[in-house]
Amino acid sequence: MKLLVIRFSSIGDIVLTTPVLRCIKKQLPGTELHFLTKERYRSILEANPYVDKIITLGLSKTLMMHQLKTEKYDAIIDLHHNIRTWEVKRALKGVPAYSFHKLNWQKWLMTACKINRLPQQHIVDRYLATTSSFGVMNDGEGLDYFIPEEQQVTANDLPLSHQMGYIALVIGAAHATKQLPVERCIELCRLLSLPVILLGGKVDHARGEQIANHDPIKVYNACGKFSLHESADLVRKSLLVITPDTGLMHIAAAFKKPIISIWGNTIPAFGMTPYYGRHQVPQQFSEVQLGCRPCSKIGHDACPKKHFNCMQQQDLQPIQQWVQELLSYAQGSMK
Repeated sequence: MKLLVIRFSSIGDIVLTTPVLRCIKKQLPGTELHFLTKERYRSILEANPYVDKIITLGLSKTLMMHQLKTEKYDAIIDLHHNIRTWEVKRALKGVPAYSFHKLNWQKWLMTACKINRLPQQHIVDRYLATTSSFGVMNDGEGLDYFIPEEQQVTANDLPLSHQMGYIALVIGAAHATKQLPVERCIELCRLLSLPVILLGGKVDHARGEQIANHDPIKVYNACGKFSLHESADLVRKSLLVITPDTGLMHIAAAFKKPIISIWGNTIPAFGMTPYYGRHQVPQQFSEVQLGCRPCSKIGHDACPKKHFNCMQQQDLQPIQQWVQELLSYAQGSMK
């Protein structure tokens, strides 16, 4: 059997599909599994042993469609479910397609009217529901993330002050309303007792410098200095991770790291919290209860209300306490 799984973006959403890939390959022996995504996300899957072929949405949609038609798929697992995946399914007419439930109207009710009709179900379970017709079941092993050996960081890649252990603080996110403001990050770093590595992309480097300059020995700005795989390895080697609702949060969950997640304009009830499967890994959520939350199911470039209280009013004292509690778990699990 040959199956096509579709998820075009983004980092976290693709990581959240990995239980589907693993369960299909392990529970349906002999299945050939292809994954359709955007070119810039190819690297996330290249080292995944459960993916036989990656097809990307590049410059030529016509060429991509031709390639898909020549593959002769037995079924399509649509884990994105939008107009672009509809075009793919229409082009591959006659191929059975199974699409996950996006909960669009429930999310709209929650963001626009603050009426909660969201099911208490993680998105991983909604993804896996698309495979029920094949008899595939959740194996409880959580998420996967595979780092090529050549993109792993070494101790020499880090300052001496951080080589004996550190906390990973993710300051980057795709949308500004998911990011903890610079001044709050500075305050949080002051409260932490261990060295801190700041993680994000090149666009976050300047913000990282503002934070690190307040304590350049304790805080190391890694934003933009490492590839995604290398940043993932920094997450893997950390003691614990403090992060907003972003891709590195899900990568941290894949490595079974203790996580403190800080929620701004999105909410845990959307079903995209850190996912560990059956593994008992401690985590904590930090969020401010406001009448304007959630203001979006994804995020904004700036707070629609102009006050950004969902992040500005984050109480950092409980986070400091949670860090001490999670460090005990992390250090115990490493023995």
